[in-house]
Amino acid sequence: MTQATAAASELSASSAWSGVAWATARDLKLAFRSKAELGVQLLFYVIVVTLFPLGVGPEPALLHALGPGVLWVAALLASLLSLSRLFAADFADGTLEQIALSTHPLPALISGKILAHWLTTGLPLAVLSPLLGLQVELTGDELAVLTFGLLLGTPTLSLLGAIGAALTLGLRSGGGLLALLILPLYVPILIFGAGAVDAVRDGLTAQPQLSLLGAGLLAAVVGAPLAAAAAVRIALD
Repeated sequence: MTQATAAASELSASSAWSGVAWATARDLKLAFRSKAELGVQLLFYVIVVTLFPLGVGPEPALLHALGPGVLWVAALLASLLSLSRLFAADFADGTLEQIALSTHPLPALISGKILAHWLTTGLPLAVLSPLLGLQVELTGDELAVLTFGLLLGTPTLSLLGAIGAALTLGLRSGGGLLALLILPLYVPILIFGAGAVDAVRDGLTAQPQLSLLGAGLLAAVVGAPLAAAAAVRIALD
């Protein structure tokens, strides 16, 4: 009986990982077919950060003080901008219903879609952030903490955003409602991410803020795919 239970658990884990890999590969292929959509988020991020010094003036001290918050807000909005394509296209053409009927667990398949979303949105934002950080007078250690914080925070943005995207499936005003649902959940990530850079700027350690970002990521990894899967099933019923 124990051996049978262990074999069943091993088979379930294998199916889950296969589902994650399949969904990730599929969504990456679809994303790279429409490269213009991938460029929209990066271009938005670059434009927002570039316009900021033009709006507040070129004073280095002011840019240095406000820069981390601006970079994080721009990354947050760029991530939000791309959430509508997470489930909407598959829901519209019936593919999402077929995915839900797959032999793979639905939370695993949704985890793969979220991973693909982060790889095409959050990861490029984090990689590009040091270059844009130079525009707001950030130094070496501050740029390193900014990049590491974005690498921890942007996956959480995608995970939480997936819940909102699933909850608003099929609604006519889904985009506006999605923003209202998700933005309050993004606030702690914004505070801890920008606070980590501010701590380094003030000569303190950024470990507490980065630890909280890591804890938030772990919690989101565990709970977000399950919540999104439940919301998807409700939308399909």
